[in-house]
Amino acid sequence: MAEQPDVTLLGAASSAGAHHAGQELAPAAIRSAGFVERLRAGGMTVEDRGDVVRETFAVDFVRTDARNLDATVRVARKVADAVADAASAGQAPIVVLGGDCTITLGVVAGVQQVDPDAGLVYFDGDADLATPDSGGSGILDAMGIAHLLGLADTELARLGPTFPAIAGGRLAMLGYNEADPDTYRDGLLRGHPDLTHFPDRLVRSKPLETARAALEAVHASANGVIVHFDVDAVDSGDLPLGNFPHYGSGVSLLVAEQVLTLLCASRKLRALVLTEVNPTYDPGGAQLGRYVAAVAASLLKGRSADSLGGAR
Repeated sequence: MAEQPDVTLLGAASSAGAHHAGQELAPAAIRSAGFVERLRAGGMTVEDRGDVVRETFAVDFVRTDARNLDATVRVARKVADAVADAASAGQAPIVVLGGDCTITLGVVAGVQQVDPDAGLVYFDGDADLATPDSGGSGILDAMGIAHLLGLADTELARLGPTFPAIAGGRLAMLGYNEADPDTYRDGLLRGHPDLTHFPDRLVRSKPLETARAALEAVHASANGVIVHFDVDAVDSGDLPLGNFPHYGSGVSLLVAEQVLTLLCASRKLRALVLTEVNPTYDPGGAQLGRYVAAVAASLLKGRSADSLGGAR
């Protein structure tokens, strides 16, 4: 039997669910910036299965409440199949290089084919609670949590074995901006009292405490944990890589690294999903290099902590 890698890497090169093109370039750019080399230099064995899908944003002139739904569903299903295949091959965490946030719906569906009770920690600068009928932009990557909770019901909400895709007790949200009228709905969160959630102001003031509370809440009812990290959880004044800029909100890159390190130390980690990086905003590559260094360090330090009996 072949030795299991420490990490299985997949690329989801898609901007289908986004505001505009750019994120489909991120998997290649993250690899070119030395992500795999950093992991291997830190002692990890990495199996890179390449990009499992490629889809570029296109203007949708027909459906404005859920733009590019067909393409976004097509991408999410391909991601789900690839993640399920990787998850069934062993216990190595899967790192998915995105791509817009809708790929996480595919990752959840794929992990759930192997682990139906998997949970999700959603570290994101937006709450992603918009719905097709909320009168907003109609951009699907602003609707991820709404689909997972069954508050939005399109084909994206029914990729996996259950509907809703995830129970509130197996979901924790970190880092969202309460001032965003398109993606934040306080009433919707109040309707899910079992869901753990900390806005960006609390993550800034107590990063490790909120991250630990989020992880412990998901651990209580989930067999496996998926971690979603949207780069826009980092203030764009520090790291201007997010596909949709977030100035004056979020956390610093240093704090994001601390939070991710703790989350990656989970003994139940099944997948880490990296989303919303737009390399066209950084033609020189310096900011992408900072991002890659921080994420790789989080994964290396987190998995080392896990091997020593780290986050539970």
